[in-house]
Amino acid sequence: MPTGYSRSPKLLKGALIEFSERFIGPIPNVIIFQYNPEAMTRTLEVWQQNGSGASGGDSSTGNDASNTAQPFDPPESFSLALELDATDALENPAAHPVAFISGVADRIAAMEMLLYPQGDSLLGGLLGSISGSLGGSANTGGVQPVPRGTVPVVLFVWGPGRIVPVRLTSFSVEEQAYSPLLYPIRAKVNIGLKILTPRDFPSCNRKLSEEIAITAFNFTRKQKEVLAAANIANSVESILGMLPF
Repeated sequence: MPTGYSRSPKLLKGALIEFSERFIGPIPNVIIFQYNPEAMTRTLEVWQQNGSGASGGDSSTGNDASNTAQPFDPPESFSLALELDATDALENPAAHPVAFISGVADRIAAMEMLLYPQGDSLLGGLLGSISGSLGGSANTGGVQPVPRGTVPVVLFVWGPGRIVPVRLTSFSVEEQAYSPLLYPIRAKVNIGLKILTPRDFPSCNRKLSEEIAITAFNFTRKQKEVLAAANIANSVESILGMLPF
C-alpha cells in the first residue's frame, strides 16, 4: 500500500546537455544532476567604456552617453556545487554495473570532458579515421571532420524557465571517499558557467547545435521579459498600498 502524500509534486532535475558534432548531426549527451544544488550564485556584469572614448574625453558627450550605454546583453555567469554519491547504487550492483566498478568517476569524467576539445578525444579520433577511410570529406559532401581546438556546445537546463548555452569557466572536484579500486564513490564538483549569447556564435555557416543553442537562449530571454512585464501587476498593487486613502 503506497505511503506518503500522493499529490507531492514531481521534482525536476537540472542537467547539462552536450551536443557533439562528431556525426552528421548533433548527438546529445545528457548529464543529469543526481541532486539539485541548494544554492546557485548568479553574476551579471555591467558594461563599462574602456579608455577615453571617441569624444577624446569630452565630459559633456562621451561620459554622459556611457552612463546609460549598454551595447549588448550584460555577460552573465553563475557557479554551483554538485553532490555525487554512488552509495545507493552500490547496494544493488546487478542493476548498476558501472557504478559498482567506477563509482561516480563516469559522471565526473562526463562533466570534465566538456572542457576538452572535441577533435582530441578518443571518440573523435576514431570517427575521424573511419570517415577518412570511407572517403568522407568536405569536398565530397561526406561526414564533416570536427575541427580541433573547439569544445562542444553545452546547454544548461534548470527547468523550463532556464535553458541557456554555456561555457564552463571553472571546474574543481573534491573526492571524498573511494572504492577498493580507488575510484571515487562520493564527490563534490564545483563548476562555473558563463552564458553564451548569439554574439558568441558565428553569424553564418552555423552548425545545427549552434542553432539549437541560439534558439534556447532566445526562448529563455523571452521568458525573462515576460516575467519582468508580469511584475507590473505587483508594482500597481504596491503603489495602491502606499496611498493614504
